[in-house]
Amino acid sequence: MSNPKKTSTTGARGHRSDRMSIKDVARLADVSYQTVSRVINDDPRVSDHTRDHVWQIIQSTGFVPNPAARALVMQRSSLIGILTDGSTRYGPAGILAAVENAARDEGYAANVLVLAEADSRGTVRAYQHFIDQGVAGIVVIAPKLPLAEAVRETKFSVPVVMVAAGESSVPGVAVVSEDQEYGARLATRHLLDQGHREVAHLAGDLSWLDGRVRLRGWQSELRAAGIEPPPHIQGDWTGESGYAAGRRMLDEGLPSSIFVASDLMCLGMLRAFYEAGVRVPDDISVVSFDDSEFAAQFHPPLDSVRQDFDRLGQEAVHMLLRLIQGEPAGTVVIPPVLTVRSSVTRPRVAVARSGAAG
Repeated sequence: MSNPKKTSTTGARGHRSDRMSIKDVARLADVSYQTVSRVINDDPRVSDHTRDHVWQIIQSTGFVPNPAARALVMQRSSLIGILTDGSTRYGPAGILAAVENAARDEGYAANVLVLAEADSRGTVRAYQHFIDQGVAGIVVIAPKLPLAEAVRETKFSVPVVMVAAGESSVPGVAVVSEDQEYGARLATRHLLDQGHREVAHLAGDLSWLDGRVRLRGWQSELRAAGIEPPPHIQGDWTGESGYAAGRRMLDEGLPSSIFVASDLMCLGMLRAFYEAGVRVPDDISVVSFDDSEFAAQFHPPLDSVRQDFDRLGQEAVHMLLRLIQGEPAGTVVIPPVLTVRSSVTRPRVAVARSGAAG
């Protein structure tokens, strides 16, 4: 691997972010440089109005408070930063582990920061911490919209790669994503191809980018088949929400098939079906999303869309290293694949018609 080259970026309003000083920030904010210093150090004597105003200037210029740290970033470094928003669900945790492993394979150590509040101010502070540590670049894992928006609003002076769902285009930031909308369409098409015309959807938390694009993929594939999507069933990624959704369907009437946005929710739903004596796939066909390590151990083994976390991590780190070395990088979209097992069959009516036709 070649040695990293020096890099710099231009901040908003034409200011060179690697040349900004605390006095420049003070001049733009129309405050004293002592006030800027107090804001950076979270001094409680600064009013909320002034604090917010100064942070806006810091954010818009990409100013990094520590000049020594800025110089360190421009030198060779074997450390990268990984920023995420504290999500411990299956997807973000899997991506985090994959990025750490990929960085280690390339000879880089990883400094992981978890944001309690994924807003612009928290993102800027995390960025400053990374610069103080001398990172060569940053990987942002953004499962939710607030962190993606904060990245969009922040000016960076080191290379940044964001791992997020497909709708997270950020000008000036390289993005690696899995095409989850396509994965949702694969799952929905799998059910349609078996003859199902009733295809329900148990959605994940829609504050997550993953939940939004999977919902959109289900809707798009149904409409492409000439079917108006019914109202989706709302979940929150947990097994408990899957169980509650299963009970609700039992009360209101089962569709012939359902696409579930995560394996964990699917597990809860299958428990509700089992308690009620509902057989999968005889009474209802089920396709899930994640193809987690336990999907094959479900009863029945789940048809599920697989997310390749290892490849996501490798692509993110490789893209970051290209940026560090001064090479161009853009967007990488990884197509998911559907693993077919035993949780889908033709609907009873379709099976009966097929038999009669034979």
